Amino acid sequence: MSYTRTEVIAHAAPASGEPLVRTTIERREVGANDVLISIEYAGICHSDIHTVRGDWGPQPYPVVPGHEIVGIVTEVGSAVTRHEVGQRVGVGCLVNACRECVACLGGDEQFCLNGSVGTYAARDRDGSTTQGGYSTHVVVDEHFVLSVPEGLDPAAAAPLLCAGITTYSPLRHWGAGPGKKVAVVGLGGLGHMGVKIAHALGAEVTVLSQSLKKQEDAERLGADDYHATSDPATFEVLAGRFDIIINTVSASIDANAYLGLLAVGGAMVNVGAPPSAFEVSPMALIYGRKSFSGSMIGGIAETQEMLDFCAEHGIGSEIEVIAADAINEAYERVLASDVRYRFVIDASTIV
Repeated sequence: MSYTRTEVIAHAAPASGEPLVRTTIERREVGANDVLISIEYAGICHSDIHTVRGDWGPQPYPVVPGHEIVGIVTEVGSAVTRHEVGQRVGVGCLVNACRECVACLGGDEQFCLNGSVGTYAARDRDGSTTQGGYSTHVVVDEHFVLSVPEGLDPAAAAPLLCAGITTYSPLRHWGAGPGKKVAVVGLGGLGHMGVKIAHALGAEVTVLSQSLKKQEDAERLGADDYHATSDPATFEVLAGRFDIIINTVSASIDANAYLGLLAVGGAMVNVGAPPSAFEVSPMALIYGRKSFSGSMIGGIAETQEMLDFCAEHGIGSEIEVIAADAINEAYERVLASDVRYRFVIDASTIV
């Protein structure tokens, strides 16, 4: 039987600073190019917390977060060709883009020159506000729906739709692989995926974290080396060592100190979203032909490539599965760095 109701159950933030509550939201009816997904799992990203708390500016409350979605197709539109009923699929950070500009045509829908549409708290092209994966069902244009390979655990695959592609894309773009030395700054939701993926790509991987308390975890995940950034000697011992540094932390850092760890021609890539700007000395870049860059998720084709790569190499996120009534507690634990390394909501508990 087709799922024809427009109302679904969800957990939403009613206003800035308020806890998420159970509610109902409207989903559009399935159009010709749409896929209806019965959600199984939805990951909790730090971006969800920043958004619902208004850290990045005013939001269109109520907001249903969640852009790490895995579920089962229960209905497809008449023109859908890429997906079928019963297939396990995923939805990441994007649900729309113009698909006509240079960026979109080049496979970088996330950089759509006419404005990509986020999975939640964004204005869609029909004027509606998008609502995310902390819900029972979602309707998404088939172009932005990914196939989840059978080899991936569905719960552990959910965070790949954000944390996985956010680290995979820069590692691939800047050429991580055999013979390359990669440093991952921070071992959290993003960082632990960076370690796993860089290791699977064949790079030599070093974790740079504030303390040594996660060293055993880092080595288990595939790190070859580990250093505490709270120790000033670290920046002397590792000077000029790395070809690529992926900075995953959402706090301000001494960017110039980290640039000093790059080899000639090396690149430091920022994927975290700190609240304040970095200060970068031109001399830190000029001496050594170094670059300081940024990266944000990936396009749809690259995200599918990432999922297939993770399935091939047995990579999933390290997760703690929770019920929907524990979302607010999980938010507090994320802020206290009390998770290793990603919370995932069991959507069957959204009732």
